Amino acid sequence: MARTTGLQDMASGLDRLAGARDAVAAAGLPPDALLIEPGDYSEASGEVPMRAAMLAGLTPDAVFAASDLMAMGALRVLRGAGLSVPGDVAVVGFDDSPVCRHTEPGPTSVHQPVEEMGRVRADLLLARLAGESPPAQTVLLTHHVERGST
Repeated sequence: MARTTGLQDMASGLDRLAGARDAVAAAGLPPDALLIEPGDYSEASGEVPMRAAMLAGLTPDAVFAASDLMAMGALRVLRGAGLSVPGDVAVVGFDDSPVCRHTEPGPTSVHQPVEEMGRVRADLLLARLAGESPPAQTVLLTHHVERGST
């Protein structure tokens, strides 16, 4: 399995990589079953490492990208190499961004409640401005949105 990571100086990048490692362990696979490539959430950072893997003769059976844009980049390279998605390689992104609805096959993605995230951030800021001590961390629930890439 290939995993393109987000920025490792951001909590989101660290958390998404930790989740991928946990999933590999839960599946009973060895840690080295996860090929990790750094990225910055851009389409190019899904495309470049996938192209490098293909040139090195490595074809993963699945790709979990840290963002939907990264998944799109990986998807483009895989299809350009004549591989079937999801027949040969499954692709999953993160964010459930609108771009998922404009690609064939649409990438399966992890949905984040973006509007709720904005409301929570605004509430935290208002609480802080009012002299309150809001919690240091707030966790919002995500969910899986299956599309044609898996």
